[in-house]
Amino acid sequence: MSVDPFDALRERMVAVIAAQAVFSAGETGKAAIAPRVLEAMGRVPRHEFVPAEVRPYAYVDSPLPIGCNKTISQPFICALMTDLLDPAPEHSVLEIGTGLGYHAAVLSALVKNIYSIEIIDELAQHARERLNQHAGANIKLRVGNGFYGWPDRAPFDRILVTAAADLVPPPLLQQLKPGGKMVIPTGLPDAQKLVLVEKQPNGKTTIKESLRVRFSLLEGTD
Repeated sequence: MSVDPFDALRERMVAVIAAQAVFSAGETGKAAIAPRVLEAMGRVPRHEFVPAEVRPYAYVDSPLPIGCNKTISQPFICALMTDLLDPAPEHSVLEIGTGLGYHAAVLSALVKNIYSIEIIDELAQHARERLNQHAGANIKLRVGNGFYGWPDRAPFDRILVTAAADLVPPPLLQQLKPGGKMVIPTGLPDAQKLVLVEKQPNGKTTIKESLRVRFSLLEGTD
């Protein structure tokens, strides 16, 4: 039986994520990441979702370039966003900003259906290839402007946005089910914060700020 040379690196990455959660608890209000999130991240081969030239650094707790002036998020941020999203096996999730597909692959192990939108065609093509090989069959991917969501598949139990907007995009809020949650970085470029948006059963929303972050801006909003 062959041994995956990246197994030990994934285990170390998960341990670092768990430690980072403790160190960041003062800002996030969470001293631990849900075990099922850590388990999913421990299974997904992150090295298959980055370009070959940065593959040796795939399990370092750092963002990495993926082409087209975009990056894959730091593993701890991926874990924190997923944990804040609080995904359940029966959920339908909309992801804005597929990149090369890593976060969608993590979510595919945690929820029923994922609908992911990427605005850059080149990234979407590479993501589709990687997801076909290394993720479940419960992911649907299309090229489009994520600001406007995916109306044909709405409403969604959860929405994950991996690019920053000044404010929560109204179309995404409209496509979130009552009782649903959205995780999105918002704010001006030098003052972004990760926020958890919750839509109450009566349609009202609450917003809770978390960690300071720095994401690429959500494109196509003009």
